[in-house]
Amino acid sequence: MKRQALYFGTFNPLHIGHVTVLRYLLQCGSFDRVAVVVSPQSPFKSDLEDSAKKRLEGVKKDVAKLGLDVEVLDTEFHLNPPYYTVNTLKYISDSMPGWQQILVMGADNVKGLENWHNSRELLDSYEIWVYPRPGYRVKTACKRLGLKLIDAPTVDISSTEIREKKIGRGI
Repeated sequence: MKRQALYFGTFNPLHIGHVTVLRYLLQCGSFDRVAVVVSPQSPFKSDLEDSAKKRLEGVKKDVAKLGLDVEVLDTEFHLNPPYYTVNTLKYISDSMPGWQQILVMGADNVKGLENWHNSRELLDSYEIWVYPRPGYRVKTACKRLGLKLIDAPTVDISSTEIREKKIGRGI
C-alpha cells in the first residue's frame, strides 16, 4: 500500500517552519507522496486575516517557488463546513483506494487532540505523526495516544507571530 503524508493547516501564512516540516517529510523516506491540505477555516479559529482562496493560491505559489515536490490539496474547499480533520481524512481515503493516509501535526495540537471532533475514530483509524515544536513537551501524551513523535529539526516560529508582525512575512 502506498503512503501519503497529509499536513493540514490554514497556513496563514506558509512559513519556514512549515517548509522545514515538508522538507523532512520528503526526505525521511517513509512516504510515496507528501501533501499539504489547506483548510478554508479551522474549527479552532474564528477569524482568518486572508481569504481562503488567497491563502490557497499563496501556498501553491510558495511551494512551486521553493521547488518542493508536494501536492497542495483544496479538498476542504469542496466539503461542507465545519472542516473536521477526521471527515477530510475519510474523504481523501475514500477517493484514494490503495493509499494509506498519515496525518502530520505539530506538537502544539497534541494537548487538545482528544477534544477534536470524533477524536477516538481519528486515533483508531489513522497513523498520526507529531512534529516537535519548541516549548511543547508531548512525549508522554504521544505514547499514551499511540502517536509517533518524530525526531526532526525544529524552527521556533508561528504564523501568529508573523501576522502580528513580530517577525518577517514567512516565505
